[in-house]
Amino acid sequence: MNWTDTPWMGLDTETTGVDVTRDRLVTAALVLRPQGWHPHEPDRVRTWLADPGVEIPGAATQVHGISTDLARTQGRPVSEVLDEVATALVDHWRQGDPVVAFNASYDISLLDAELRRHDLGSFEERLGSSPAPVIDPLVLDRALDRYRRGKKTLAAMAPVYGVELSQDAHTAEVDVAMTLDVLAAMAQRHPRIVTMDASELHSFQQRAHREWAVDFEKWLRSKGRDAHISPNWPLD
Repeated sequence: MNWTDTPWMGLDTETTGVDVTRDRLVTAALVLRPQGWHPHEPDRVRTWLADPGVEIPGAATQVHGISTDLARTQGRPVSEVLDEVATALVDHWRQGDPVVAFNASYDISLLDAELRRHDLGSFEERLGSSPAPVIDPLVLDRALDRYRRGKKTLAAMAPVYGVELSQDAHTAEVDVAMTLDVLAAMAQRHPRIVTMDASELHSFQQRAHREWAVDFEKWLRSKGRDAHISPNWPLD
């Protein structure tokens, strides 16, 4: 069975910031789409609100709407949330089915760093191998439609692929559903990715991300910026 017809597990997180090595988990959402790009059943949604154990900066709260007070009074201990999210992802990967995330290197790297911080076992320790397969519509779009003008954000990409932009964007479970819809539309527009199995598509994205990172870093440095773009994907 091709990856297009296997169960997709969509992932999204909201956090205290954008540094995967320092910032903390605030919310997580997993959306299971049982039949991939031809869904015949409703999505199965799981969401978590965590108390990250640190102050949530105001800038982060403006993005996702979760304040420090809300997280402390209504959130669960972050170690419990991390273990449940990681267990669900690892169980899915062990079946050989893809985890789908927009800008996957951010979400997966941050979760991995958090698991290590709380001595819960990294993804590699839990799996016995690197987390795979992963499908990232951002990486695919950069590779398949490289010269399209405009931003490469989920909000900007959704209309390009005929996916309605939700008014509740930046709510984790809504962003996940949009990401899965974008991937389904992308597979229809770019048949070459449908001919690959999940492992081949994972490797294709690793190569594509590495090429993009090298080129983008060279461009930034040509503008006088001392930039470093990690060539590693899906873990930084």
